[in-house]
Amino acid sequence: MSKDGALGRQDKSDWLEDILISIGEGKSVRRDLPGGGRLHIDRPLPFLCIHIAEDGAEPTARDVAQANASYLTAPHAAPAIKVIDAVANTLEERFGAFILLDIGELSQDRFLTVDAPFLPPFEVSIWSSADATAAADAFSAAVSDSEVRFRTPQVEKTEAAPLSDDKQIARELGCSAVAVRFAPVYRRPGSEEIYPELREQLVAMFFDAGLQAFASFIGMRQLFKLTTHRALGRKAFIDAVARVDRSIDEVASTFDFLLAVTPINAAAAFDAFKASGRQVQPPFLYRPLELQVEAIKRRLFSISFEHLEDPVLYQLYREKQQELDLQLSLLSSRHHPKFVEFGRALYEPVERPLLREARTILTGLAGSEPNGADDAGVGDQIADCFQVERRAKAMIAAYQRQGADFKASVELRDDLPSGLMVSGHRLLIARSTLMDTRRVEPLLSHEIGVHLLTYFNGSAQGLRLFRSGLSGYEGMQEGLAVFAEYLSGGMTPERLKVIAGRVVGCASMLDGATFSETYSMLVDDNNFTEPAAFNVVLRLYRGGGLAKDAIYLRGLLALLDHLKNGGALEPFWMGKIATSHFAVMQELAERGLLRLPAIQPIFLHTDAGRARLERARSGMRPLDMIQRQEP
Repeated sequence: MSKDGALGRQDKSDWLEDILISIGEGKSVRRDLPGGGRLHIDRPLPFLCIHIAEDGAEPTARDVAQANASYLTAPHAAPAIKVIDAVANTLEERFGAFILLDIGELSQDRFLTVDAPFLPPFEVSIWSSADATAAADAFSAAVSDSEVRFRTPQVEKTEAAPLSDDKQIARELGCSAVAVRFAPVYRRPGSEEIYPELREQLVAMFFDAGLQAFASFIGMRQLFKLTTHRALGRKAFIDAVARVDRSIDEVASTFDFLLAVTPINAAAAFDAFKASGRQVQPPFLYRPLELQVEAIKRRLFSISFEHLEDPVLYQLYREKQQELDLQLSLLSSRHHPKFVEFGRALYEPVERPLLREARTILTGLAGSEPNGADDAGVGDQIADCFQVERRAKAMIAAYQRQGADFKASVELRDDLPSGLMVSGHRLLIARSTLMDTRRVEPLLSHEIGVHLLTYFNGSAQGLRLFRSGLSGYEGMQEGLAVFAEYLSGGMTPERLKVIAGRVVGCASMLDGATFSETYSMLVDDNNFTEPAAFNVVLRLYRGGGLAKDAIYLRGLLALLDHLKNGGALEPFWMGKIATSHFAVMQELAERGLLRLPAIQPIFLHTDAGRARLERARSGMRPLDMIQRQEP
């Protein structure tokens, strides 16, 4: 930092003084600077990432800088030095040490030519002050070890800062510093056109490397303890995130995907199927779409993610945008052959290990006979829709005692197949529902204790994305919901048989079998009763063939493996997330962006539920959920 006192507090303008006061009080700062650029400080931290370049000249380096919790961007060095020096002094006084990361781009990609017969490494030049060599080494190692999918970075340390003499900010300030310049490999050679995917990968790689450098610096000086370098990321959502979140949620709220692909004439369809001698697929009727798919897609892709700044959130919203696009494509192709292919893309085909597990379950349960609805055997004591409704309202009231915001509603519906489903904050119960009374509590644990609970806990996270669901969340959500049935003591052979039957039926449907062929396979080869088989096949062939029902067993197997490997269950209650997002949720929690789940599942409040969970942690397959059900 400057030693001559020329930048003493008495010379600072009022706006800069306000910034330093805010930092001193531990407040956040987000301010556009005179002459261009921005200072953003999520919270006081012992580092600042800077990028100095004309607006738009080095967009990738700018995005790397802006991804950080503490950054400054500016078009020119001279006016920025005053701000950087003042902020650096203030933060060093607070923490006892401070480091500057100067990120920028080289003027050209000198290793690559238009006619290169292969993709050579790309240049990354790093300079550090003498007291920041460990941080530079951490940055270099992170870049070198990254799983790049474009070109291998060739990291070189240099004695001179990789800047022109008039921009040697790191040296001029005299603070601990690392300066990085990388080749603009995201640009097409000889052109200003960019490769968007490469740019995203570069931003993610250099951002993570920067966090590792900061973590190394903090650890060497023992400034404070870190559980992970990712904890140095942002702890507050900027306005741009809230705008994108609201826009994505508004698109998602224009349709209810599952209701739109659920037939409204299930009972009549079964009668028609029986009248045909069980040979002809009956016609299914659906609710008319209340949206124009093309118009909603235009809204979806008009949402700009350009100003999100946080690479993690950027990726989550991009994934959700792509998932919504697939769902809309499915809705627009109901009754058309391509519906099944869109469904295959959204829910994935039935992989061989999953099919093998399903067949193992069906073999192990060869003597059981599910009856009636697809998710319950019917015993001597039968519960109708009104009994289910009363118990559902009682369970919702119990959850409301944990949190007043658990404002779920219960609706009896004539336009649903027998059973239950959740839509947003609503529990929908078909009036035709009849089930064994022993299955009521487990099924409500499935629908209320998982689907509604994660909806309301997700709502409390500050972003609607966590209540509507991250991309691909349905597999783990349904696996978790099936596991909840086990934890509440209600995983019957009949129920598990249906879950496995959905998988083999889905594989049959995707392989091109007709409705009647899949139905016969369940009845003749797997001992399903006719009503149970029809309910399974109706779900599989709705819309033209929906591959969704394989996700219940797939999600359950993923969850059991997760628990066996020592994975925690708590993050799954924070909102609707996929298995692939577990590390992301942990990172966001470490950064303080997520709250602990306000409402906990009731079935884990019991000794029996906790005992069953511990059994699952010791290693369990789906069949064991029946064999070892009671504690």
